[in-house]
Amino acid sequence: MTVREDAHQQHEGRNEGPGEGRGEGPGEPVPDRRRFLGYVLAAPTLTVAAQFGEAVLAPAPARAAAPALVPSLPGPSEIYDLNDMLTHAALPTANLITIRIEADGSASFALPRAEVGQGITTSSAMVIAEELDLPLEKVRVTLADARPELLFNQMTGGSNTTIATFTPLRVAAAVARGRLLRAAALELGELLGSLTAKAGAVVSSATGRSLGYGELAAKAAAVSDAAVAVVLKKPSEFTVIGTAQRRVDALEAVTGRKRFAMDVRVPDALPTMVCRPPTINGTVRSVDNLAEVRAMPGITDVVRISTGVAVRGRTFGQCIDAVRALSVTWGPGTAEGASDATVQRKLRAAELPLVVPPLPLLTKAVDARFTFHFSSNSALETNCAVADVRADSAEIWASLKTPIVAQEQIALRLGLPITAVKVHVTEGGGSFGRKLFHDAAGEAAEISRAMGKPVKLMWHRTDDFRQGRTHPMSTSRVRATYTLGEVLTYEQRHTSVATDFGHGLGEIITSSAAQLPVGDLAFSETIFALTQQSPYHFGVTTQLLSETDKGFNTGSMRGIYSPNVRCAQELVVDELARRMGKDAYDFRRRHLKEERARAVLDKVAELGRWGRAMPSGTAQGIALHPEYHAFVAVLAEIDCRPETTGRRIPDAYTGPRVTKVVCAVDVGLAVNPRGLEAQMMGGIADGIALALTSGLHLENGHFQEGSWDNYFYTRQWNTPPELEIVVMPPTSDRPGGAGELAVGAAMAAVACAYGRATGTMPTTFPVNHGEPLSFEPLPTTPPIPASPVDGLDRAF
Repeated sequence: MTVREDAHQQHEGRNEGPGEGRGEGPGEPVPDRRRFLGYVLAAPTLTVAAQFGEAVLAPAPARAAAPALVPSLPGPSEIYDLNDMLTHAALPTANLITIRIEADGSASFALPRAEVGQGITTSSAMVIAEELDLPLEKVRVTLADARPELLFNQMTGGSNTTIATFTPLRVAAAVARGRLLRAAALELGELLGSLTAKAGAVVSSATGRSLGYGELAAKAAAVSDAAVAVVLKKPSEFTVIGTAQRRVDALEAVTGRKRFAMDVRVPDALPTMVCRPPTINGTVRSVDNLAEVRAMPGITDVVRISTGVAVRGRTFGQCIDAVRALSVTWGPGTAEGASDATVQRKLRAAELPLVVPPLPLLTKAVDARFTFHFSSNSALETNCAVADVRADSAEIWASLKTPIVAQEQIALRLGLPITAVKVHVTEGGGSFGRKLFHDAAGEAAEISRAMGKPVKLMWHRTDDFRQGRTHPMSTSRVRATYTLGEVLTYEQRHTSVATDFGHGLGEIITSSAAQLPVGDLAFSETIFALTQQSPYHFGVTTQLLSETDKGFNTGSMRGIYSPNVRCAQELVVDELARRMGKDAYDFRRRHLKEERARAVLDKVAELGRWGRAMPSGTAQGIALHPEYHAFVAVLAEIDCRPETTGRRIPDAYTGPRVTKVVCAVDVGLAVNPRGLEAQMMGGIADGIALALTSGLHLENGHFQEGSWDNYFYTRQWNTPPELEIVVMPPTSDRPGGAGELAVGAAMAAVACAYGRATGTMPTTFPVNHGEPLSFEPLPTTPPIPASPVDGLDRAF
């Protein structure tokens, strides 16, 4: 595997002398676009916050590619996208996010976002270290508890964290640095302009004397709040931002010391599990053997709850035994009798019409319909939470990406005031959109109240697959008309099982409705309009969403609609190029709207040797994806030869293998190129899985997959042995979104490669979904395997 980072181009700006323009005091330069207002807060030790204006939201101007013969008007998301909306919603409470300088010279910051493996604690620490001139290891980033006063500033999603917090953190750190310099000038009796800061100390350039930040923390503190103007560093001055850094939590992760929800120690919080219905959202009608199960070894409590029957015991192994022993009569669920075929018929019936017909003798058309089956966004860490509910209070510990919403809804569920419910955000072992919902936390609170005891709730893996959130099944109907080598119209009608946005994003949309360029649209349609864009000049372009069937537990999964929409479009682009006798790469390049898109496409074509001779049954595919002010291109090579696909891997399906991937990514400014590379790797693995192997089979109201052994996510045997990732030089002085970026491009590139290798454009995803099941489905009653899961028998 090769990872490379192209040489960073630095952005030039005016020169400043030592201390000039970086903090308080006389001699500050004339304000420029890097000048912001921050705050010093009243506190015993130096505590600072940020306030910043609308200028932060101004995106870098787009660099247009060569004019197209049939240009397309910009779509809503090219003017104002979901990430802009999330950043805008966070503006009013940015000054409530604070950095504190401790007596030992370190900086402490409680990040109001969820760390679920994406590396935002590292990137946040890097931003603070940069403006504070502090060693990275002296910046301590923790996760903030639910803070209702932050309103919309405590949601983790939409690849937004680094974008939304980048400037506030820099402003707060710059305020702190300026205060420390000023305190040192008074202490040393030196002119402010003669002082420099380096490695957590203030140094007098005239005398060589120095004072550590810890020595100055109390002296720099304020007795009242005060506004302070600062000028931020120029990109040419960066020494931390833009450099490859290992994760600040890497050692804890590899040594097992990292703490997740199940590692929280709460007195008398015992392992708890739930016996769940055999079909989606089924209900309990009766329990025939409550007394018998309560008498089982180690079991302390058994209670009926809204989602099933909860058991509490000394070990998780004893809980599994109790769940398996329960005899429950279940009522019907919300998807009773549903199957892939019945859902697909509903989707077809709900499709919005295409309006531009091909004109005989004048235009031709590519018409295609694509089906994307349900898929799982389960993380390695299953849903889990710790809850201690008392008569007049509650305390919750869980990995939560919307902790304020969790706090509000749990308080409502318990009949308590919000102030009586404390919600602590723990680090999470993955999310992929799953932890936007607080299902486990709400359920743990309900169980704890019913039992009158603290509980440590963990969902079984099978619960996660069958009763948890899924990425909804959808179809995409596409028609593109063309003539004389030009695309005249592009229509895409995406139809999906309803995606649940009841995790707080809807409230942001409601509060922002008057400012959005999408008209009077419902939540789902608004999010679709603010995320989907075509990177191509394809004449009159329309992309619309309709939704149906709310009987499923659904949620977003890395890109929401983007992977499926992008995959469908890129396959149609390949077909357009083929019908017009054009090379797929050249055709894309000619129709691109922006130079940044062209640059990443050119890079992967060059490094991947696009168009090289390959054996029959193997092929290359190429695709790109724009999202959240960032661009990514992926070139994939696939092997679909019978001698390869016919070779059976133990306990796995037989099918094509992706043998090579080249990825080029431009996020404007990469705060941590190493973390960005890791995000691209994960997105590529997701894209391969969605294209080839990872889908849920719905049968008679339940999903047949019950664990990772029969849900074929990308594994070592299907990971490309050749993988190259290129981080493009900075094209902006601000970061763009990265967390979800690579999934759509990777899925589309693999799908295009599959189509070229087999000679047939794939229209159903994953491509193996129509094959006979290669596993024996777990029984639905009880939905727990017959043998305990390894590692669950230890007591807590």
